[in-house]
Amino acid sequence: MELGFGGEVAGFYQRYRRGYPAEVIDGLVEAFELTPDDLVLDLGCGTGQLALPLAERVRAVIGMDPEPDMLAEARRVAADRTTTNLSWIVGSDADVPSLATLLGKNCLAAVTIGQALHWMDHDTLFHALQPLLRTGGGVAVVTNGTPLWLQDSDWSRALRRHLELWLDSEVTATCGTDEESRSRYAASLAAAGFTVSETRYQYSDVLDLDRIIGGVYSALPVNLLPPLEQRSYFAKQVGRALEGHAPYAEQIDVTLLIGTSHPR
Repeated sequence: MELGFGGEVAGFYQRYRRGYPAEVIDGLVEAFELTPDDLVLDLGCGTGQLALPLAERVRAVIGMDPEPDMLAEARRVAADRTTTNLSWIVGSDADVPSLATLLGKNCLAAVTIGQALHWMDHDTLFHALQPLLRTGGGVAVVTNGTPLWLQDSDWSRALRRHLELWLDSEVTATCGTDEESRSRYAASLAAAGFTVSETRYQYSDVLDLDRIIGGVYSALPVNLLPPLEQRSYFAKQVGRALEGHAPYAEQIDVTLLIGTSHPR
């Protein structure tokens, strides 16, 4: 599966994508009663924003992503932190059935999917995950705030207008963070035999222009990045579009959509 998020985009993703507050990791540990003996799969792991903190709480984490450059960034960060209980695998949701053959049944305590489910066939995926999960384990679909261009603030609306002019198209992608998407995911989890619950966390942040621009770059396929010689101009144009709207405050809603597995 080629999404075009390699090359420079992987670097922007690692540098500018938000991590997760400690209470979110605590919530995952509590939801699945994770212990130092457990194995977790972080599917669509990106550069490891969930996999790395989870690795501090369990025996090992498998980070799986279809983009090798994302995994290279994740591996580099893990090495910098001397975190050694992580394995990085190139693959997508379509490769999950082969994991059951490789690892055996009931081997995983949890599967986490951090703001990546919108790229996956979730109906097929949730059924495929059931045989891999131990009793009491399950699936966590984690969102980490509304995209920068869809927030309820003047600066976000100004950013969206600028991006739509620049891209010559509407910018409406929610990345699975909206209520409608979460309702679909919840219904799909239930249909696959999971007991479903949702927990929400909220925190605030104030961005600067560098983080806004980097955040936009981290969400673009590499073919849509401004050419290097136009980056300075693009940054100036974003600054002009957002002029008068500082501070660039945001309220981040993190949701844990939890599907718990039962004895089989």
